[in-house]
Amino acid sequence: MTARIIDGKAAAAILRAHVAEIVSGLDFRPGLAVVLVGDDPASRVYVRSKDRAAAQAGIMARTIYLPVDTTEATLLAQIAALNADPEIDGILVQMPLPAQIRLDAVLDAIDPAKDVDGLTPVSTGLLLAGRASLQPCTPRGVMHLLASMELSGMRAIVLGRSVLVGKPMAALLTNAHATVTIAHSRTRDLAGECRRADLVVAAIGRPEMIRGAWIKRDAVVIDVGINRLGDGRLVGDVDYAEAVLIAEAITPVPGGVGPMTIACLLENTVTAAIARRQLAAA
Repeated sequence: MTARIIDGKAAAAILRAHVAEIVSGLDFRPGLAVVLVGDDPASRVYVRSKDRAAAQAGIMARTIYLPVDTTEATLLAQIAALNADPEIDGILVQMPLPAQIRLDAVLDAIDPAKDVDGLTPVSTGLLLAGRASLQPCTPRGVMHLLASMELSGMRAIVLGRSVLVGKPMAALLTNAHATVTIAHSRTRDLAGECRRADLVVAAIGRPEMIRGAWIKRDAVVIDVGINRLGDGRLVGDVDYAEAVLIAEAITPVPGGVGPMTIACLLENTVTAAIARRQLAAA
């Protein structure tokens, strides 16, 4: 027996169609601004994909390209202008950022009402408090993929503790009443911790590090990682060929979590757009 494949492409298509349906019923066009500093090839490809997806959903997408030597002050001024722009409902600053720009300064500068990446201190605090908030797109996408599963009481492990994925992922699973362990490079007996988990979310950034022998029989495996090998192949953080023979369900790479990230960005943009106008009308 092999694991059931969790099809992120299909799930993302459904969510994007739902977002487009909501947008078609609005009397305004939500606006999304993406700021890209530098010329990282992977980031440029990703931003173009976001632009296409936004256009297909009826969202106005504006991409602002800044040179790699852009100063922190210049970027913060650009963010301030977008905060004040009534046509922009969502702001996303593409990462990674050049070394001269502090991530914390950028996140502090974004209006939380337009924080469609869900990473500002306000968004993070609301998430940890279990209150309604704009949630980080990749963890939110994972929760969409897990929507049909009973998470309450499930023993889950999140591999990775980044502010982008690991920490918010753990918070979302905790809010869904799972029993969550966060593991990382300093975790003792990492393999043993994984083998105790009913749900494994891998976001550790190391290709095929999680072996099939680390997976509990009939566990659910969500592979957030995407790594390009020397031969050009894209692989996740989990050894798929091994894990698919043991897990009950698993996401592939590519075609698993990745498509959900952009779909959830569109969802967050529409949520932010509606909320801003409701607040203004109140």
